[in-house]
Amino acid sequence: MPIVALLAAATAQPVAEVRVAFDRQGETAVVTRGLADIAANRPVTADDPVRVASISKLVTAIAVLRLVDAKRLDLDADVSDLLGWRLRHPRFPDVPITLRMLLSHRAGIVDGVDYVLPLDAELAPVLADPKAWDAAHAPGTWFAYANLNFPIVASVIERATGERFDRAMQRLVFAPLGIEACYNWASCAPGVSARAVVQYRAGKPTKDDHHGRPPACPVEPARDGSCDLSRWRAGVNGAMFSPQGGLRISARGLAAIGRMLLRRGQGDRGRLLSPRAFALLTTPQWTWDGTNGDTGSDATTGAKQAGFMCRYGLAVTFLATPVRGCRDDPFGDGRMRIGHAGDAYGLRSGLWVDLRRGTGVAYFATDVPVAAATGSAFTPTEERLARGR
Repeated sequence: MPIVALLAAATAQPVAEVRVAFDRQGETAVVTRGLADIAANRPVTADDPVRVASISKLVTAIAVLRLVDAKRLDLDADVSDLLGWRLRHPRFPDVPITLRMLLSHRAGIVDGVDYVLPLDAELAPVLADPKAWDAAHAPGTWFAYANLNFPIVASVIERATGERFDRAMQRLVFAPLGIEACYNWASCAPGVSARAVVQYRAGKPTKDDHHGRPPACPVEPARDGSCDLSRWRAGVNGAMFSPQGGLRISARGLAAIGRMLLRRGQGDRGRLLSPRAFALLTTPQWTWDGTNGDTGSDATTGAKQAGFMCRYGLAVTFLATPVRGCRDDPFGDGRMRIGHAGDAYGLRSGLWVDLRRGTGVAYFATDVPVAAATGSAFTPTEERLARGR
């Protein structure tokens, strides 16, 4: 094992860290430490693509709002009309499920079933399982963070556009911003996927260990092991490109999205979101009042992280909620920021912007030690990266 990796293991430090600070004009500081790939002894850079986990949800929401701007989608319409099949909570069949509910984790859906589906799966039967639903709460009445919401959102995008989700994201978000990124690997160039940051837990690869080559299959293979993307049909399997967590993007690419947010919808190459769409994106849909939701669980350990999420919008987290019991401030300064955190396969990530001050930060770390939280419900590694220490 290379010396850097040995030292990381011995001192319980992440294998790789990247932090990009920025303002409305551009980057203000870039810090990189460690290895993108232990076996290759390859140092990590701010341009290397990494699976940023749930920040993927925020970027998916930006595409939804672009389609709302174009009048292709309605946040408050019954999504069943576009899906072509009836999506209903089995205990509350008269309540329509809307994009607003799905994006804000208030649709009554829970991660009680597997949301990582093979290429040849169909989403409708998965949602027909009662274990996919919160038996205690009607849609629109309770916040419970659930990855399964987002394959449904992706299916709606596909039905509205007639495009594969990953290609729709290229057209709606990445190309207009000039960003090299993809959901899963199908729409990234081979040279991009070859630079992937390998993710680790306890020094062992957990994701994207491609050995410097594109992956054999860019999505979850079919149940027979095949990988024929021509089997795709619009809206049938919105989980194929992992809209909830499968975004591969560099920290530098995340910073470009952050600058667009600081500029209130204006990207480096033109306007991405109208003022109305930006206002929708930056308005909380739920705020914890002590009784109206689940404020968080740790994706790695399953342990409760009380106070991790206390305000949430359309796939946007609002930090530093001034409500007793909330511990949603990794910066430790009480200032409201918006963005999203990520946690999967040993990685922790964050994209946070302070709209008032016009500053932001994008970061990730791999093989993050599972350690007790200190001042917030975030890990000490996330607190350190958020604060730039």
